[in-house]
Amino acid sequence: MAPLDFATFVSPLKPVVSDDLAPGATQRMWSPTTSTLIYGERDAVLVDPLLTADEARNLVDWVVAADRTVTTVFVTHGHGDHFFGAAVVLDRFPEAKFVATAGVVERMRQQLSPEVLDGFWRPRFPGRLPERLLVAEPLESHSLELEGHDLVAVELGHSDTDDTTALHVPAIGLVVAGDAVYNDVHLYLVESGNGGRRAWLTALETIESLRPRTVIAGHKRAGTDDGPHTIEETRRYIIDFDAAADKAGTAVELYEMMLAQHPDRVNSGVLWNSARAVKG
Repeated sequence: MAPLDFATFVSPLKPVVSDDLAPGATQRMWSPTTSTLIYGERDAVLVDPLLTADEARNLVDWVVAADRTVTTVFVTHGHGDHFFGAAVVLDRFPEAKFVATAGVVERMRQQLSPEVLDGFWRPRFPGRLPERLLVAEPLESHSLELEGHDLVAVELGHSDTDDTTALHVPAIGLVVAGDAVYNDVHLYLVESGNGGRRAWLTALETIESLRPRTVIAGHKRAGTDDGPHTIEETRRYIIDFDAAADKAGTAVELYEMMLAQHPDRVNSGVLWNSARAVKG
């Protein structure tokens, strides 16, 4: 049985149509987003096929250059920026299965509701989403097979949204963590109320218990190291945000306090969205 390996594709920052700008900002940006290819000698599993039609086409070109056949496309969680590009990938690999856990599938369906799709996604990315938007089939079990190796879908509960998962590849010590881990990018904490931040800390403990050697974040700065230190860095950010939220009286104060503690992370616009969600 041949060993597995992996590679990551990071789609860069992209502009968003929005008039809710952080203090001093002139343009809202969407965070860099990661897709992961886990591959053997012939076949591959692709995790999280991105958002816009253009970046999904770039992803397909990258996968084709790897000279592997994608047998499965797996989605870690239900946010549209991690699965709207699936149809573009499946057009190139029509025999591939498109799967996620049952909880993620339900969240994907919610993202394609008129309220969310027409109320959030299309206004922010006008004319840029793929024409066909697909929902995955629910996994029959929590295990995928790739050239004799098991890839295990791990339920995480709430991280930056509900019903999130990671994909664990024990043979190579890899966890593709989706948005449960962020790597040098500001965290999306808009959905973190009502105990969500505490639940996210529990999700990080679950990932840590797998003892990974490599952790792929759903949003990462291109070129950064993918070591397990990103778990603790994500935890630290959540704890800092909790403490700042207790002290800050306004969204601006919360935003500025977090920027002072984490000045170098990518995309402060998402921090502004988080501060606004918590402080109004």
